[in-house]
This record gives sequence, C-alpha cells and structure tokens, in this order.
Amino acid sequence: MSSKFVHKRLVIPYNLQYFAGDSGSGEKTEKATPRKREKAREEGQVAISKEVSTALILIVMFSALKMFTPYMYGKFIKLYNHVYGQFTIATNEFSINFVSNTLKYTITSLIGILVPFFAIVVTIGLLVNLLQVGWKPSIKTLKVKFSKLSPLQGFKRLFSLNAIMELLKALLKITIIIVIVYFTVKGKENFILIVYEMTLLDSFKLMTDIALDIGIKVGAFYILIAVIDYIYQRYSLEKKLKMTKQEIKQEHKESEGNPEIKQKIRQKMREASMKRMMQDLPSADVIITNPTHFAVAIKYDKDASLAPVVIAKGVDLLAAKIKSIATDNEIEIVENKPLARTLYYTVDIGNEVPPELYQAVAEVLAFVYNLKKEKEG
Repeated sequence: MSSKFVHKRLVIPYNLQYFAGDSGSGEKTEKATPRKREKAREEGQVAISKEVSTALILIVMFSALKMFTPYMYGKFIKLYNHVYGQFTIATNEFSINFVSNTLKYTITSLIGILVPFFAIVVTIGLLVNLLQVGWKPSIKTLKVKFSKLSPLQGFKRLFSLNAIMELLKALLKITIIIVIVYFTVKGKENFILIVYEMTLLDSFKLMTDIALDIGIKVGAFYILIAVIDYIYQRYSLEKKLKMTKQEIKQEHKESEGNPEIKQKIRQKMREASMKRMMQDLPSADVIITNPTHFAVAIKYDKDASLAPVVIAKGVDLLAAKIKSIATDNEIEIVENKPLARTLYYTVDIGNEVPPELYQAVAEVLAFVYNLKKEKEG
C-alpha cells in the first residue's frame, strides 16, 4: 500500500522594517530652534497658565472689595436714600419722566461705584497675561479648525495627559475650596450662631467679611495650583515643540538655502558673467598681460566713464582665451607684469581703474593709441 505525502509551504508575510533598528530620525529628541519657537508663537502656541491669572485676579478682586467695602457701602446707602427719598416725594406725581430720571441716576451711580473696581481687576488680568507671554497678539488661534470637530480626536483629547492634568487640578481646587470654607466658617461659628440677634446691617457686614475672607484665602491657595500649572504648561509646550534631527536639517536648508541649489545658482551666475565678459571683450582698447598667466582687458570711453574700465580678466586658460579673442579682433596685447597682476587682484570686472593706477594705465593706452595712429598713417 502506497501513500503520498503532499508538502505545502506555509508563507507568512512580514515587513523587514519591524526588525530594523530605530535610526532616531523620527523621534523628537531635539530642542526647538528659535525659528520654530517664533513660528509657534505666531500661531498662538505659548506657555500660558490660566490658573496664574485666576489666582491673582481672585486675590486682587477680594482684597479690593475688602478695602473699598466701606466706600462702596456708603455710596450704596447714599444711592438708596436718594432713590427712596425721590419716590417718597413723588408719590402724587408719578410719571414716566420721573422714572426715567431716577433710573438714569441709579445706573450712573452704579457705574461710578463699580467701574473703578472692575477696571482694577481687568488691568491685573491683562498685566498677568502680558508678563507670561509678552505682547504679540495672534489671530490664528481664532480660526476654526475642523480637525477639532473629529470625534476620534475628541476621544483622544479626553484621555490625554492634558485632560488628566485638568481633572487633577479640578479635584484639587474643589478640595481646597471645601477645606477653606469649612475652617473659615468654623472660625466664625460663634458669630453665626447669634446672627438672628443682630441688626440687618450687622448681619450683612458679618456675611460680607466671611465671604471676602474665603475669597482671599482661596486666591492665596490658588497660587500653589497656578505655580504647578505654569511649570506643567512650560514642560508641555517644550515637549510639543521638540523636533526631529531631520526637521532641524530641513529648517537649516530652508533658512540657509540648499547648498546644491546655491552652487547651481553661483555656477549659472559665473556662466552669465563669463558670457557677458566675452561679448564685451572685442570692444577693449588693450589687453595687459604678464605675459603667460594673467590677462586684463581695458576699455576707455571718456563719454561713459571718468577712468578706464576693466571689462574682462582671466588667469591661465582663460587668459589664453582672452588673448586669442584679442588677436582675432586685432586688439593690442601689451606685456606689463606688475600692472597685469595688480589689475587682476584689485579691480573687479566692470569697475574703473583706481587713481593710483591712472599713470601706469594711461602710459599703456597712450602707447596703444600711438601704434594705431602709425598703422592708420
């Protein structure tokens, strides 16, 4: 009895990248560059803690309330007496005009009482934010980002480190407020128990004092939360702004320019300059050489420039080419070793000959002009 065995090869697909070592190019391990920080700032990404503003605003607000309570109380009593007196006087002459005037007086008085207080609070809030991030407003943070409407992104944010931090802050704040309220009220327990025996004014003052004490203490303890939150916000921003090595290289290329592109640009500029130089060369008056290594072409047009101009120059092979073109165009070639070298190293193409070389160049040009006259004569 014979049996056949069929062997089948099991093929398991895999990706070799899973076994490759991490080169680190995708890891954000590098500190943010100044350019990255500036760009993030323009987009409104700054290390700012709302808790710092809240803490200082609470302290300033309740401190100001406690300080100005007698003043505000006096103003409110004066306002009440005035309005009540007006209503008493105008019992028989009640009209729309009377109500309008009384309402206008009441609103004006309330504004006068409350505006200075709120102005202090708003000023402190603005100053705190300016101290944290400086003055550089950005409207980019006001733009609608549809990516934030994604349920998946929202779910990720719900369980992110930032969300956990916010939850811990909220629990800490609630705990602190409960503890402060409990101990403050407990400290005033003896007065609260006899509040029913007090006059309305005294009971109002007592409750106001308790509320202000709670507010100031909450603000003071809030500073602890603010310090922790500010440190975390800076840490979070630094982590968010970190860059990969590839990003730094790319930024460097963008800011400094791609070396290959810059090299090509320089090459194109040299080619264009060379082409223009060779086009201008036939108009030269003389070629000054040393005689084998350097060649400088001089042109003098008294209507175009005050002094002779270097229109072409070259060394070795280029010098030989300049002399060849000069020969083809019957341009005089004059040997003057020191003058050729000096012109080559000190005068750029298109520039006039400097005053200290006027005499030497003038002698060469005079010699050339005399040769031309002799040939023509």
